[in-house]
Amino acid sequence: MKKLQEKICDEGIVLSDSVLKVDSFINHQMDPILMREMGLEFAKRFANKGITKVLTIESSGIAPAIMTALEFQVPLIFARKKKSLTLKDNVFTSKVYSFTKQEENDITVSKEFLAPDDRVLIIDDFLANGEAALGLIDVIKQANAEVVGIGIVIEKSFQPGGEKLRNSGYLVESLAQVSSLTGGKVQFKSNQMEEITT
Repeated sequence: MKKLQEKICDEGIVLSDSVLKVDSFINHQMDPILMREMGLEFAKRFANKGITKVLTIESSGIAPAIMTALEFQVPLIFARKKKSLTLKDNVFTSKVYSFTKQEENDITVSKEFLAPDDRVLIIDDFLANGEAALGLIDVIKQANAEVVGIGIVIEKSFQPGGEKLRNSGYLVESLAQVSSLTGGKVQFKSNQMEEITT
């Protein structure tokens, strides 16, 4: 997605060879026009999949996920990382390790919001090692629902998550695939480099 790639080049900050900071437009301050366009793009890429629910993890995945759910006219569910007083029992739970935050969280989704006949699209902001997606897949499987695809805003394709998920048979669509952050420079996969320069 050209506009997203340009935004990453213009405003993204490379903190290390493995960490890209995008908090000026995705995960702290948000660009609502870009979010809407990402929702439209995900809706195009996952059209005709019979999606009944969109699922993400709080909090950075919520904005692109709600825009995607809006396009499909289906509910968005976000898995909670923090325990809620109103959400104690009757929940699906999984463990997720965050590469960026270097911590493990229990994620929870109320059983009332996922059913065996649901066809679920996972949306998240980053894909690195695939832990968040695998945690959400686990939740969906506990509900005996079906994972119909995984939409990622930024995939760090030099880390193993994307390959792991695709090799497991999941349809993964990433709006920007970063192949390297070496030397403080963002490089996209070659097929996306052509897209951004045209």
